Amino acid sequence: MLDTAFAIDQATLPAATPLELNIPELIEDALARASIYRMLAGVFIEEPSPAFIAAMRDEGLLGQLAEAGIVFGQDFLSPDEKALDDALACEYATLFASSGCFPPVESVRLMGRFKQEPCFRLERTYREAGFKLCKGRFEVFPDQLGVELLFVAELLNRCVEALSTEQIKEYRRLDKEIKRFWTQHLGRWVRGYSRLIGRASNHSFYREMAKFLGGFAEEEIAAMNLKNLEDLDMGRAVVPKSEIQVEFNPDEPVCGGCSPENDKGVGGTGNVHKLHDLRF
Repeated sequence: MLDTAFAIDQATLPAATPLELNIPELIEDALARASIYRMLAGVFIEEPSPAFIAAMRDEGLLGQLAEAGIVFGQDFLSPDEKALDDALACEYATLFASSGCFPPVESVRLMGRFKQEPCFRLERTYREAGFKLCKGRFEVFPDQLGVELLFVAELLNRCVEALSTEQIKEYRRLDKEIKRFWTQHLGRWVRGYSRLIGRASNHSFYREMAKFLGGFAEEEIAAMNLKNLEDLDMGRAVVPKSEIQVEFNPDEPVCGGCSPENDKGVGGTGNVHKLHDLRF
């Protein structure tokens, strides 16, 4: 308000020094955001466990979600634990893991196929950041929604560590990495995808959590000031399959140039064309 009243030009002000940063507030914000990322990851990474369902039905959490406009129906609030566990497992399979479903996987949502460019880029991103993707109850892809959300949660945890030890340069590097990750991955598909799941869900749990994901994504994008970030997913029920690109190596022998004794094709003709793994 003072800036507005006195028409201070922000461009003329010196950059904030570490002492001017409100470190406790930044830590509190990072911890709160990380908890939301982990909660959303738990919704989409696999069918919910009984422990996760019990945590989501905690009265305190339900109250906080209600304040954000997320209100579950009686299909989530009323059944006993076993009945709800079965219902959500069935809904998860229907939405995300059965024929004709909508897998929460970036490659599928943007390119119509599993294990495309986003998958391989993320494998490198995680490895370069020092993370290793471990198997849970089921094996997941690097570009699965829950995995991407967990990665940002872990980066936020590193932000907290950096702030707690006053490593401001490291904190700012991590903050830029989170923004880059949203620009290159999450921001390109989760908004449209959340709308699709909201329409496709029969159970209020997934319908409301899809709404929460979409609203949270919009808030994060606005808070990080990520402008002109296009929603490439667009909530499409059918995603056209991308063309499969094959890398051509000019040093490879052309058809008919392979030595029959080294590379034998069908019938021993030797006309074998070697394809290269494009992942790395």
